[in-house]
Amino acid sequence: MKTPLHSMRQTGRRMFLKTIGAWALALGLPAPAMAARLIAKGAVDTGTQMRSPDKIQKTEDEWRSELSPEQFRVTRLKGTERPFSGVYNDNKAKGVYECICCGYDLFRSEHKFDSGTGWPSFWRPLSEHSLWEDADYSYFMKRVEVLCNRCDAHLGHVFDDGPPPTRLRYCINSVSLNFIENTPAV
Repeated sequence: MKTPLHSMRQTGRRMFLKTIGAWALALGLPAPAMAARLIAKGAVDTGTQMRSPDKIQKTEDEWRSELSPEQFRVTRLKGTERPFSGVYNDNKAKGVYECICCGYDLFRSEHKFDSGTGWPSFWRPLSEHSLWEDADYSYFMKRVEVLCNRCDAHLGHVFDDGPPPTRLRYCINSVSLNFIENTPAV
């Protein structure tokens, strides 16, 4: 018998596979193989944050008034902070990294690793609904841009040179994140 949770997970997987299929086709990869590879490697958690987030849409002036100039440049204009300049590059505390623009949970500290690149790096997002990816052909390169699924903030890029089990490296700008440290229970 299928439970409501089972149905939600199946719907989430279908939506994920559809999204990965479109992404893979844009990159010239066979869609089913890409989706299977990401699921098998644990690149996504198909059981967490199963609902799609309510989209947040604001005008450029609204974003500009809420963010610092550097946060606006990186998240809304698709900029990049200088390597080794971000506050979270060397952060070792336990907690959750959320989007600086909308507060949506993106990454867990236990998925962070030291890539040596100068930006916080993660081997997987918090859930399949945390991020969305888009082809980025800027600077005469073919890369995969990572954006917040809730507000479309530019976060960084994902590469396939990360550690096991996913072999992915989500290279994220510190300025696009806010860290919420786990507090011990009282």
